[in-house]
Amino acid sequence: MEGQLTIIDLHECDKDLVRDKIALARFCRELCKVIKMNACGEPFIRKYGKGNLRGYTAIQLIETSNIVVHLDEYEFKVFIDIFSCKNFDERTAEKFSKTYFVAGKLKAKTIMRK
Repeated sequence: MEGQLTIIDLHECDKDLVRDKIALARFCRELCKVIKMNACGEPFIRKYGKGNLRGYTAIQLIETSNIVVHLDEYEFKVFIDIFSCKNFDERTAEKFSKTYFVAGKLKAKTIMRK
């Protein structure tokens, strides 16, 4: 079995979006559709941390593994990890994520696990 891990780091994101639990849930649902993954239920979302380390984390289970999203509401960054045993178009995921969070900068890397 193989697995695809795409890591997306977004910087200079929309200040309101990185603080919005509802927007985060919508992002998880829409990302699944965009990369053609089947979500398993609603995302689990919780706010963690203190001070400049405070922000939401979401875990969206998908049929072939998971999507994890961390929002940094202090520095307006978003960190996304998509892991799936089914391949997906990482460029589509990157473009959608950057557009959704109105990010000024994007860094991404994909690793194929075997």
